[in-house]
Amino acid sequence: MDLKKDKNRLKKLRIFEKFIRYGFRNKSLLNQALIHKSYANEKNMGQSSDNERLEFLGDSVLGLIISHMLYSEYPGEDEGVLTRYKSQLVSGETLGKIAKELGIGDYILLGKGEEASGGRKHVSNLMCALEAIIGAIFLDGGIKVSHNFITKVFKPEIQLVKEGKGSKDYKSIFQQIALRKFKTTPSYRILSEIGPDHKKHFIVEAVVTGKRYGIGSGSNKKSAEQASAKEALSALGSEKELL
Repeated sequence: MDLKKDKNRLKKLRIFEKFIRYGFRNKSLLNQALIHKSYANEKNMGQSSDNERLEFLGDSVLGLIISHMLYSEYPGEDEGVLTRYKSQLVSGETLGKIAKELGIGDYILLGKGEEASGGRKHVSNLMCALEAIIGAIFLDGGIKVSHNFITKVFKPEIQLVKEGKGSKDYKSIFQQIALRKFKTTPSYRILSEIGPDHKKHFIVEAVVTGKRYGIGSGSNKKSAEQASAKEALSALGSEKELL
């Protein structure tokens, strides 16, 4: 996509930049961060023209910066507590909430099928776009700028975590219990992945030492893993010998 020729798209991106209070030197990075795979496929844009590579990068940048922030803010807490806080902050629920607050759904480019299915409101699309935007900001401005952006947009959620009101991260809780009970961490296996790209549905199982403790489903792998971990916690709680 040539942004020099698409004046309307460029105008919309500039509006979004003002909203997030960061101006990209390379507007193409921001645009790519907002291109869903369905749109890229429909327009025959070629390999790696959607936001998935930027999402991959942004996920790592977000994890590093959140980890650094928690390490600095909680010098007296152990690894387990910091892991739980981090998991809450980078959970799909939290990312989706922040993405909605930033109005990201209004700026994503979607294919016709994804658009028709309400893709602008799908949490999986919103959270992936947010991570892609973080990746784009890192490439455009570096780690310090990324740190400033994440600190700003995650500030309300960080405060909720401090107050013990953050979103529940069942994977983190399950991991801590598994480590205590079995001295090992859980693994998650995708049992099925069904539906077209614009309406995927995942079924995942939570396994410890080769035994299944929970099965969950969701519109993306992260939410399905959370659901399976939640069921696994119920299973552990119901087994007296594991209490």
